[in-house]
Amino acid sequence: MDAFFQGLANIAEPQVSMALVIGAIGGLVIGAIPGIGPAIAIAILLPATVFLDDLVSLVLLLGVYGSSMYGGAIPAILINTPGTPVNALTTYDGHAMTQRGEATRALSLAYSASFFGGSFSILVALGSLILFGPYLRDLGALFGQRDIFMAALLGAVLLIVAHRRTMVIATLLFSFGFMIALVGRQSLKRIDRYTFDVEYLYAGFNLIVVIVGIFAISQALKLMTGKDEDPPAAHVDRKLFRGLGELRRFKVVAFLSACYGTVMGIIPGVGEFVAQFFSYATARGLSKDPNRFGHGSPEGLIASETANNAVPASAMIPLLALGVPGEALTAMMMVVFFDAGVKPGPDIFEKSADFLFSLFIALLLINVIVVMFLMASTKWIAKLVHVPNKFLGGVILVLSFVGVFSIRNSFADCLFAAAFGFLGLIFRRLDWPLVPLVLGLVLGSIMVERLTAGASQILRLADLVNRPVSGLLAVVIVVVIVFALGSTVWQRFRNV
Repeated sequence: MDAFFQGLANIAEPQVSMALVIGAIGGLVIGAIPGIGPAIAIAILLPATVFLDDLVSLVLLLGVYGSSMYGGAIPAILINTPGTPVNALTTYDGHAMTQRGEATRALSLAYSASFFGGSFSILVALGSLILFGPYLRDLGALFGQRDIFMAALLGAVLLIVAHRRTMVIATLLFSFGFMIALVGRQSLKRIDRYTFDVEYLYAGFNLIVVIVGIFAISQALKLMTGKDEDPPAAHVDRKLFRGLGELRRFKVVAFLSACYGTVMGIIPGVGEFVAQFFSYATARGLSKDPNRFGHGSPEGLIASETANNAVPASAMIPLLALGVPGEALTAMMMVVFFDAGVKPGPDIFEKSADFLFSLFIALLLINVIVVMFLMASTKWIAKLVHVPNKFLGGVILVLSFVGVFSIRNSFADCLFAAAFGFLGLIFRRLDWPLVPLVLGLVLGSIMVERLTAGASQILRLADLVNRPVSGLLAVVIVVVIVFALGSTVWQRFRNV
């Protein structure tokens, strides 16, 4: 409990509290503007975190991460355009309610469901830390180099399997990201890998430069080359608190959706989309009127928003416990851990317990701040959906290059960021997912580091029997691959 109270004290620090409020409100506004999203915002903010305290940096990024989906529901409901990709399912029922003249009710339900899902997941994670914290430190003895390597490999397999319809493309992009992670000079044996005698590449590609290019600059270019469309206005009144009471009518759907989001967030490579569709399908199956789903069902809206907001807190668990990011946003936050000298993994529970409590307490406060702010300001935030795309793209482009240059005052960084930006634009035009590339870069760095440090241990297959964690992870990897291949073959056989 001492660590818990120290975590509270850390959050009470003026700089941390200010970062909490700025991140929460900033993420909310960013989510409400179609075309940006939390990944781009975090990519732009990453260079600035180099100059901030480690806890301040993470709380700021958590604010953007935890609040953006609240804001993303606003354009999804009002103009049928999701503010963030994970709000796409919200358009099914949210916009249909707006067309019926129930925009305020839809927003109110979305806010209430998001708050419940986020708070549920945070309390589960925080309760687990309090109850099992003393035992979690013993995990350090179970995880060696090969175990972390196998956990990262499992994350890669789950990521690829999650992209069921584009599995081959996801594999290629992950492999490309992994190849980027290999670039550089190995410090121990001074072996150059793909450097081509270019001095800049001896240190490898800077992760922030790649992320800013792939996400932020590519999106800026897309916005600047697209068309500006002025969406129609929708009426929003001040009766936004009633959704908190109406949520009780659908408490079973809300609870199950929160559970789905919490569990799916823990599994690397799964995340909000899978949680949403499980929740949506379950809610439809339990509904007395399933035909309303997709045509303005409040249960469908609740299922979607509860599930996607339950993911962020639980997605921190594999990052913190194993050092394996579950998706792109936690992968970006891992950069801050590295810069701060904090290594995510089993040892973090013993060495930095108060730091962990600070993060989860911050997430809980972010949900409270966001809901209070939304209840008072939705009418004005809704106007952000009318920001012209070309202006928005120009702002993102300028901020991206300023951020990249500020890292090392290097024009070379800007050139490489631009190159990755054009590459990301091509992938977006082809409708290829960007997440596998980023996770390939991050997980690739982890796998290469662990493989280099413990190659003799990892490559001895007999040791998988002696190391129960590695053995279990190896079995899970095989089962996932067999199941995925079997499911694909069966689907094709049925379509013949």
